[in-house]
Amino acid sequence: MTSDPGRERILDAATRLFAALGYDGTSTRMIAEAAGLNIATVAYHVGGKRDLYLAVMERAHQRERSALESALAGLTPDAAGVLRLLDRYVDFCAEHPEIPALWMHRWLSDASDVAHLEDLYVRPLMETVVGAVGKSVDDDIDVEYVAWTVIWCTHGFGNGGVLDADGRRRGMDDPRELARFRAHLRRLVTTALRLPEGDAR
Repeated sequence: MTSDPGRERILDAATRLFAALGYDGTSTRMIAEAAGLNIATVAYHVGGKRDLYLAVMERAHQRERSALESALAGLTPDAAGVLRLLDRYVDFCAEHPEIPALWMHRWLSDASDVAHLEDLYVRPLMETVVGAVGKSVDDDIDVEYVAWTVIWCTHGFGNGGVLDADGRRRGMDDPRELARFRAHLRRLVTTALRLPEGDAR
């Protein structure tokens, strides 16, 4: 099955705008203009604004799920395996910053009338990760909260970064700050999951 170049062009433009401005702050006209098309052409390829949003979120989910499944395929039930999974997640967010941004907007009640996406997309991935990582840690550890902590931290860093000495924001696109963030997150997860530090390489 070949992809529709017109549809992909529209979804690319819609993704950028929804990630930057949120669903509520983006109009179909803005998406059409960003894609270099008219509204009728956008509607022909994808539909209205809600259809666009649903298509954008589904495509984002498919990309995230594919990356997660690939990372889990090589997961070993030890500290090193868990931290490799963490690194893959951070890498994915750095390579696709628009995806964490889309979810951040939803955390702020954006597109509140589209209420089913968390159950459809987030919950299954969370259950998969918790089940896989849970095999490597003690039963009394709340793996779900550790996983959420990773998501909260990574999305927050990706969208807000940290302030440098001059008051400028540094984030995922700054290799030095990304390395610092990754090292911090690895220490946090190692501590929270009580992973043997000697094996956490």
